[in-house]
Amino acid sequence: MILRRFTFVNLLVLVISLLAVAGGARAESPPKSLIDDAFVQSIREWSSTPVVGLTLAALNARQADLDQATIDDLDKQWRDERKADDQPLITAVLSSPLSGYLLRIQAGSAGLFTEIFVMTAKGLNAGQSSITSDYWQADEAKFQKTFDVGPDAVFVDEPEYNEETATWRAQVNLTLTDASGAKIGAVTAEVNLTELARRVAARKTS
Repeated sequence: MILRRFTFVNLLVLVISLLAVAGGARAESPPKSLIDDAFVQSIREWSSTPVVGLTLAALNARQADLDQATIDDLDKQWRDERKADDQPLITAVLSSPLSGYLLRIQAGSAGLFTEIFVMTAKGLNAGQSSITSDYWQADEAKFQKTFDVGPDAVFVDEPEYNEETATWRAQVNLTLTDASGAKIGAVTAEVNLTELARRVAARKTS
């Protein structure tokens, strides 16, 4: 009777656990289909709060006239600051109310989200829960397959294995809009797919 209650996800999580105990071998990724419409909608809800919209409105107005050369310089400055003690650009983003909000969302997820960041209409970091590798994201799929596609675009990237935590992660990317439905930016939420699979399995057996 107990075995009948096990679904594919239950068995998958069990295999992951046994492999980890047996020697730390890399388990197969849980299916990214676990990131369903309801999960995406939950991201839409917490990324549609006033602190997100107000921050993007202000930054989009300020960045409207930035040319590509200036954007490239800012991106280089960000990457250089990651290796420096003085980090004015990084500090300005991390100390913003938006970054504080995203950090609280990540902390409140209890390990489900491993990184969250919001981008402006230019693809520049507006707020983030941790320091990203670069400042400009518009040359990457997370922006090109969301903001560049349309207001309702969603892009779930392929899962990647994190050696340090022995977990699978997948980035969920959405276009952000204002009250009128106009595009104002994009959000990336990196999901601990291994933890999501565990939670889904727990709900199915409870």
